[in-house]
Amino acid sequence: MANIFAMEKCQSEIAVNNEKVIQLPKIVDERGNLSFIEELRHIPFAIERVYWIYDVPGGEERGSHAFREQEEFIVALSGSFDVVLHDGKEERRYQLNRSYKGIYVPRMTWRRMENFSTNSLCLVLSSTRYDEADYIRDFDEFVFLAGREKSFSQREKKNAEAIPLPAPYQLSRLADACRTMQLPKVHNRAGNLTAMNNLQELSFATRRVYYLYDIPCGEQRGGHAHRQLEQLLVAVGGSFSVTLDDGHEQRTVFLNSPFQALYIGPGIWRTLENFSSGAVCLVLASHPYDEADYIREYDQFLECKCLK
Repeated sequence: MANIFAMEKCQSEIAVNNEKVIQLPKIVDERGNLSFIEELRHIPFAIERVYWIYDVPGGEERGSHAFREQEEFIVALSGSFDVVLHDGKEERRYQLNRSYKGIYVPRMTWRRMENFSTNSLCLVLSSTRYDEADYIRDFDEFVFLAGREKSFSQREKKNAEAIPLPAPYQLSRLADACRTMQLPKVHNRAGNLTAMNNLQELSFATRRVYYLYDIPCGEQRGGHAHRQLEQLLVAVGGSFSVTLDDGHEQRTVFLNSPFQALYIGPGIWRTLENFSSGAVCLVLASHPYDEADYIREYDQFLECKCLK
């Protein structure tokens, strides 16, 4: 794991007034591949909301609006679709069809998504929480406002607030540190949507998002615990099971819905297995990657729990 960050291209200098296709880190593993996104590192904004779009019928279109303030990063977790952007003067089209590539969409950019393939999954990271007042839904109004816009370089860029680390490692028990959650599901004939806002539907602020894909049948993932990290796991595609272990007892949770999630707090050993074909595991994490936060040996995990 030590060479993961050496493999990635730094994206910290992304111009925040231009859209940009960004290649994300792709950790190739025979047990399945992993890509991740950290705020203010791979994308030029702090994450405030994460949502995903699924069950999109062929031929449907999503979007057709702009945001006054919100910035976005869009990824095709599975399948493919086109992102069509307009800056008030010209239109540009981008096809997303790889899990390790996404497009940064700056504020005041009209965008729509179309040409969804069967079983496609769209992940969106946003710089603000949902606010209907931030939407511009009339294209003529957008063109007028875009023409009056000053250079974004004259605007003050908001940085992420510092999020304090959790309290030192605690002896978490399953009953306290893990729970399943039914997530909000917004029905739409053009596809369903589930969203998680920081410190609202989520009990923590998302600072990193990662996802597992291309997982061969019969493989396992996980097999570790975290000292401080909080996570939310969602089977946005397919299904898999998660076995949780607090050193005293074990429990297995089956995830098979994009609007059902499993919250895992610190100090819980977890193993992911029984992946269905085409399964995609989405994880929202409370902190950037830190190898020192991992406990990768089960005996060490028991020692930390004072059980050995």
